[in-house]
Amino acid sequence: MKEQQKAKVLPKIALQGADVLTPKGWLQDATVLIEDGKFTEIGHTLKPSGFVSIDVTGLQLLPGIVDIHGDAFERMICPRPGVAFPIEMAIVENDRTLLANGITTFYYSITDSFEPDLRSRDTARQMIEAVQNTPGQGANRCIHIRHEQANTANHDELCDWLETGTIQLLSLNNHLPPSTDDATLARYTKGLQQRIKLSQAEIRVLIEAALDRQAEGLQQFEQLVDRAHQRGIPVASHDDESEEMVQISAKRQVSIAEFPASIALAAQSQAYGASVLMGAPNLVRGGSHVGYMSVADAVQAGVVDCLCSDYHYPSLFHAPFKLAQMGLLPFEQAWKLVSTHPAQAARIGDRKGAISPGLDADFLLIQPENALPSAIVSVYIKGQKVACYD
Repeated sequence: MKEQQKAKVLPKIALQGADVLTPKGWLQDATVLIEDGKFTEIGHTLKPSGFVSIDVTGLQLLPGIVDIHGDAFERMICPRPGVAFPIEMAIVENDRTLLANGITTFYYSITDSFEPDLRSRDTARQMIEAVQNTPGQGANRCIHIRHEQANTANHDELCDWLETGTIQLLSLNNHLPPSTDDATLARYTKGLQQRIKLSQAEIRVLIEAALDRQAEGLQQFEQLVDRAHQRGIPVASHDDESEEMVQISAKRQVSIAEFPASIALAAQSQAYGASVLMGAPNLVRGGSHVGYMSVADAVQAGVVDCLCSDYHYPSLFHAPFKLAQMGLLPFEQAWKLVSTHPAQAARIGDRKGAISPGLDADFLLIQPENALPSAIVSVYIKGQKVACYD
């Protein structure tokens, strides 16, 4: 028992010489003190007695990235339609990939859909268990359930996940096509067949059955929203593409608006108090892959609060640099879109997202003037080095 207690004692660390990105801006050639896994002081004080000194001269020290919406792990489970690998293996691979891209807190955005296989409730259940129990020294793991309206089966199980705190973020999704006409079905089939092996006829049957469950699913949405609010779990809308949808989100007291379709709708979401979340790949690629507004335009209009990896982790590290290079935001503000603001939106801003006394010491040490993840020298979580690339 004494050996176990001794193993839990963390050294007191003094990082000296880095340029540190604090909530108020850059602090040059600073000293950062860390004790019990938390930041205790950021300034220019001399190293106190009892602290282990680490010389980080010439590096930049940034808050760790907080990614509240990412599903690239799906391709680690199912790299080709109908080809699946053990989920535990995928979690370990994902942990390492996250750290390599500077992501220190990650919300596994698990789709809870009417689809079979990868996005089914069975897989969601297995994912939750694996995320909770797979060992490894990686990013802080959280559960974000992306619940599809037409998935009405086992509603009590989903309610129980909310009641027990298994879920840390709930988003309300409805990706069903509006009809099963040939043109619409062809577009939907193309996306679906990237995940599962079904014929067009089988997909038509699947969609028609799901459409019949929409009314029941809508009633369940409202129950889930009530339970989430009772438990203090943030609720997100998804792909609001009309004023009516934004009004419904406002009535539900949604706190995160994921990927609103236009600048006007994003502004309306902010007006009722939601944080607008957009995908970093949209910025890096130069636009939305589904035809919605571009992140660049949205940032210029002042309607983006947070960025996420969506389906591509490296884009999230690169995005703040690109925003600064484009002259859309100073880097100091741009980095908050991937750290401070998403932490606040997910209601963990009292623990994560900034280099500030009392917060968890999750941070990156990077080489200056490199906008690619290869700039990362080392990654720390709660004051412990968990990855080193130099």
